[in-house]
Amino acid sequence: MGYAEFQKQVNLSEQDICREIFARNRKTIRVKKEGTVVKNLERIFSATLKISNQKGFQAMSMRDLSQETHLSIGAMYSYFASKEELLAMLQHQRRAITGRILKERIGRQSTPAAKLRTAILTHLYLSEAMQPWFYFSYMEAKNLSKKEQELAVASELYTERIFSEILKQGQDEGCFSHRDLQLTASLIKALVQDWYLKRSKYAKRNISVDQYGQFVLEFVEGFVMDSTGNMRYSHSA
Repeated sequence: MGYAEFQKQVNLSEQDICREIFARNRKTIRVKKEGTVVKNLERIFSATLKISNQKGFQAMSMRDLSQETHLSIGAMYSYFASKEELLAMLQHQRRAITGRILKERIGRQSTPAAKLRTAILTHLYLSEAMQPWFYFSYMEAKNLSKKEQELAVASELYTERIFSEILKQGQDEGCFSHRDLQLTASLIKALVQDWYLKRSKYAKRNISVDQYGQFVLEFVEGFVMDSTGNMRYSHSA
């Protein structure tokens, strides 16, 4: 599966993301017309990610956001009560999408090898499709409230645990070598993160997300093969 195929299979349009956010926060968002909410949330989130990338979320003022979105400060407060709530909305939505799609796609696979390939590529391709969101979440984690920081850590551990559980299944079934599960899962996570945190580095080297994904697969598979070099997997994963 390449990135183009992933995009066809997984709908991650800004409209759908904002529609999900509206559904989750319907009780607190004071505007009730879905079309208006989705349109303005798109503007708010896009502007937040843009400004935060330039100067940092904490340095961004509501006036900055108002000028970028062409919405009044009062109008924006119809969607969130504070900057902290806006930050939490962005963080939560990125975590929710990642968890849901990973679970769905891994669940369709039957063998540890296919699950591992699917988990790696799905996480990588999600970070490509939502790169500004992933980068923002990582960089702004330090500015979260204690509760949100705990949720961010839990999310990080959740994806590592997905890799770890797949590796454990492979070891139990005799198709993966016995490596330290936690360290191996952490390494896989770090390899995926390097793509969206240092994307410009790979762009300068003309490395595509498909090329990077294939390299990561080969690197990880070479490390977790059993001692006989026997790791069987389906190329359709």
